[in-house]
Amino acid sequence: MSPRMNGPRQEPRPVWILALDASLARCSAAVQADAAIRAQRLLEADRGQAAALPPMAQAVLREAGIAATDLDAVAAVVGPGSFTGIRAALALAQGVALAASLPVLGVTTGEALAAALPVAARSGRSVWSVVDNRRGRVILERFAAGAAAADGLPEVHEIDALPLPGGPVVLVGDAAERVAAALAARGAEAEASASRQPEAAAVARVAALRLTGRLPPLAARPLYVEPPAVRQPLASPA
Repeated sequence: MSPRMNGPRQEPRPVWILALDASLARCSAAVQADAAIRAQRLLEADRGQAAALPPMAQAVLREAGIAATDLDAVAAVVGPGSFTGIRAALALAQGVALAASLPVLGVTTGEALAAALPVAARSGRSVWSVVDNRRGRVILERFAAGAAAADGLPEVHEIDALPLPGGPVVLVGDAAERVAAALAARGAEAEASASRQPEAAAVARVAALRLTGRLPPLAARPLYVEPPAVRQPLASPA
């Protein structure tokens, strides 16, 4: 006879993740428990992320009904994208994590954009994340069909000099429409998706894969593909 259970059976505790993003022209925060998004806030803005993100994080924690000490991890987008926004999200993530003794998980912009695609949209197609670097070029992250991890590091390209994909490709990111048109003009089977700006809900999904070892680790520090554009000071008159 099997031994009797003592007391009620305890259900497994959900894994809670706070996810933050301010890498492009949107600011967002979300709380995920296992595979379910419990709360999310989005703000379409490419300025003022450092001020907007902390109250958004507080709001999603409050809506989800948990404290920062109940979390299992904090995640933030590390780039490529806006240097100011990336630093703001990472600083907040590291502050929350330090106070609650939590790990901080890095997620790339391309990983978040690709994760936001419906499964049907990427079925049988590779995914290219293309982010406008505001200097006449784009930053490319390439994902094989069905892959959650990119094929190598981000690359900087002129749009007209992008490599041709080896098969059908779906484009994500804020330069998706322009890149899809340029590739199609060269004979590629390329389609721009509606995934143009990262959102924290997708960041949380990628972070969950990283937390459980299904994606390789990524340091929670800014992913600087190229140095920031810095205007040199004018020479002082003699």
